Amino acid sequence: MNNTVSPPDALMVLGSRCPHCPTVLQGLSELIKQGRIGRLEVINLELRPDLAEKLGIRAVPWVRLGPFELEGLRSPAELKQWAERAGSSEGLAEYFQELLKEGKLQQVVDHIRRDPPALKGLLVPLADTEAELQVRLGIGAVMEDLAGSEALQAGVADLGELTRHEQALVRNDACHYLGMSASPEAVPYLRARLEDSDPGVVEVAQEALEVLQDAGITLH
Repeated sequence: MNNTVSPPDALMVLGSRCPHCPTVLQGLSELIKQGRIGRLEVINLELRPDLAEKLGIRAVPWVRLGPFELEGLRSPAELKQWAERAGSSEGLAEYFQELLKEGKLQQVVDHIRRDPPALKGLLVPLADTEAELQVRLGIGAVMEDLAGSEALQAGVADLGELTRHEQALVRNDACHYLGMSASPEAVPYLRARLEDSDPGVVEVAQEALEVLQDAGITLH
């Protein structure tokens, strides 16, 4: 465990008749003893049904471990792994990829809207040319939902770095998403790609600049 990072807190919501809840609760209790999580709060959903809507809980066991919301049975080893991932962009990337693979796009969108810096976690798989197609398509859908948002505008510099990636696929996607940002800060990155060695990237950069111009962004 990285001792320079404070251990995350955990909230568990369980049900009295839930067959998997005791396993998850035991796993979290062990993490408390080991100092891998700092605080554990446990709530019985049957006594607090109002929490289901407030927290978006569809099933128990449900755990919020640091920034991660985990549903269903999780082994002690899985819980330990998620606790160790808390506080890192790599951990957030793993979390987002799991959600995208499960088709839980709205959870990713909501997370990033609540915490704009979390967009960095989405850019890790974006820069991975070997990421699964479902993940790449999911990233595209999330970016479309975030178009023009504060979160996407806050990520312009990081997307700009990806426009210099060695792989044309990544440069292409980065340019496309910069066009969705409605940010004047995206313009220099896109203009630089008009001289890209890959014709496809040049075309996408030009299209992205036109989208920004249509949004009222000055290109000069």
